[in-house]
Amino acid sequence: MVSESSEPEVTAPGPLAAGALRVIPLGGLGAIGRNMTVFEFDGRLLIVDCGVLFPDVDQPGVDLILPDFSAILDRLDDVQAIVLTHGHEDHIGAVPYLLAHKADIPLVGSQFTLALVEAKLAERRIEPYTLTVHEGQTELLGPFQCEFFAVNHSIPDALAVAIRTSAGVVLHTGDFKMDQLPLDGRLTDVPGFARLGADGVDLLLADSTNAEVPGFVAPEREIGPVLDGIFRAARGRIIVASFASHVHRVQQVLDSAAAHGRKVAFIGRSMVRNMGIARDLGLLRIPGGLVVGLDEATTLPPEQIVLMSTGSQGEPMSALGRMATGDHRHIVIAPGDTVVLASSLVPGNETAVYRVINQLSRAGAFVVHKDVAKVHVSGHSPAGELLYLLNVVKPSNFLPVHGEWRHLRAHARLAVESGVAPERVVLCEDGDVVDLVDGQARLVGHVKSRYVYVDGLAVGDVGESLLTERRILGDGGFIAATVVVDSVTGKVVGGPTVSAKGFSDDPAVFEGMLPLVTEALDRAATDGITDPHQLQQIVRRTVGRWVNDTYRRRPLIFPNVVEV
Repeated sequence: MVSESSEPEVTAPGPLAAGALRVIPLGGLGAIGRNMTVFEFDGRLLIVDCGVLFPDVDQPGVDLILPDFSAILDRLDDVQAIVLTHGHEDHIGAVPYLLAHKADIPLVGSQFTLALVEAKLAERRIEPYTLTVHEGQTELLGPFQCEFFAVNHSIPDALAVAIRTSAGVVLHTGDFKMDQLPLDGRLTDVPGFARLGADGVDLLLADSTNAEVPGFVAPEREIGPVLDGIFRAARGRIIVASFASHVHRVQQVLDSAAAHGRKVAFIGRSMVRNMGIARDLGLLRIPGGLVVGLDEATTLPPEQIVLMSTGSQGEPMSALGRMATGDHRHIVIAPGDTVVLASSLVPGNETAVYRVINQLSRAGAFVVHKDVAKVHVSGHSPAGELLYLLNVVKPSNFLPVHGEWRHLRAHARLAVESGVAPERVVLCEDGDVVDLVDGQARLVGHVKSRYVYVDGLAVGDVGESLLTERRILGDGGFIAATVVVDSVTGKVVGGPTVSAKGFSDDPAVFEGMLPLVTEALDRAATDGITDPHQLQQIVRRTVGRWVNDTYRRRPLIFPNVVEV
C-alpha cells in the first residue's frame, strides 16, 4: 500500500537524474527531534532545519544527539542556505555543530528564529551570515525558489516553506497547528496553502507529531482562565515551568501575575535569554515593574511572587530539577508552594517528569500538570487538521516527517484516506533518499545516518558499543580481576585479586571465585597457553560464568594479567 524503506540492505543512491529533485531526511523520522532535511537540485543543496534530539535513559552520559552530517560534509560548498522553520531546539540546536565545519553557510529564517540562533552561536564565537524573511516573501537561494508562509505553533514567528524548482513544487510545513484564536493573531496561512494546492504541489512534507490524535487543536488562549483560577487559589509562592521558547505561554503567566498583584522573576539561563529577546522584538508584552530579578524576588512575601522557570521536562540540571532535589542555590521548595508544569511530556521524558512531580510533592508543594488541569495545549496539528491540510494542498506525493514511526504511519494512512495514491505515499527513515522524477517520488537508496552523540565537549566519540558498556555499568557495576603469572610458564605466581564497584558491599563475596580463576589458569599453563591476551579471556570467561551461575548478573569484567 505505502512505499517504504523495508529492505534490510538499501543500496547507496545513484547519480541524480537531470532535472530531478532529491530529498534526503537526515533526522526527524522515527523520533521526535534531530530534524534535518537536505534537498538537492542541479548540483546544489538546500537544508531545511538542523536540530538536536535529547537523549533518553538508554543513552547514559549523552548530552545531545546530532544528525549525521557525513553525507554532506564533502559538499558544504554546494549548500546554498540553511532554512530554519522555527526556533525550537529540535530544529535549530545542531546549527552550531554544522557551522563548526563551515561558518559562512547562510542561515535563513524569521526574525525571532534567527535571534535565538544568533544568541546560541555567539556563545561559540561564530558570527553567521543571516537572511531574515517574513511570511509572503519569496527568495531565490541558488536554484531553489523559496516562498515562506506563516504557520501557528508553540513559538512565535514559525514558517512553512514552499521550494520551487523545474522538478516541481515541494511544501515543507515545519511544525504547525491551526489555532483559530492565536494570542498574536497570526494564523496558519491556509489560503496560501490552498493557492499552492490549486497550482499543484508535487510533494508535501508535513508534521506528523499528533497524527494519532483525533479532532482539532484547542486554542492556546483557553489556558488563560485555568491559570487565572490557579493564581486565585494559591496562597503561597507560584512556580511555573514551561519551555523556554514558549512566548505565548509565558505571556499568559505574566498576564495572570499582573492581574493578581504578583511580581515575576525568570529563572534559568535559556528562559532569561529567550524572554529578553522576545521582549526586545515586541513579541512579549511586559508591564513596567512586573518583572524583577531573582535576588529581589527572594525578599518578597510568597503571596507576591511568581517564578517562571525552565525544567518542564524533568531535566535534572534545569532550574526546576534542582529545586526538586533541593540543590538550587536560591529557591527551596516549601509547603504552600504551587508548581505548575505548563507543558506536554516529550516522548521518553515521562519517567523524569513524574520523578520531579513526586519530589516536589514530597517537599510539600501542590503540583498542577496537564493530567489534572488544562495547563497545556499542543503546538502540533491533530488528525482533523492534518486531513484538512491534505485536502487543501492535494499533493501528488506525500512524505510524512517529524514523528515516531507510529506517527508517520498514522499520517500516511490519513494521506491515503484523503486521496493520495498509496504508491505515492513514501514512508522513510533517516538517511533514505527520495527522488522526485517526472512528478513521482520514489525511494532510490540510502546514505549513512547514524546517531552522533555529544558528550561534554566530545562530538562523535561515543558509539553504540560504549553506550552498551555504560548501560551494563549502570545495571551491574564492574569487576576487575588481576592475576600475576610467570612469563615463561604461564603459572599463577600472585593473586588473583578482585576489586569491584556497583556490585556488592560484601568484601568477602568473591572468595568462592578466586580458586576457580587459579585452577583455570593452571590448566591453561599445563596446556602450554602463555599468551597474555588468551589468559585474559580465560579470566573473563571464568569470572563471568561464576557471576552468572551464582548471582544471575552480568557486570562488566576487566581481566588484567601481569607477566613477571
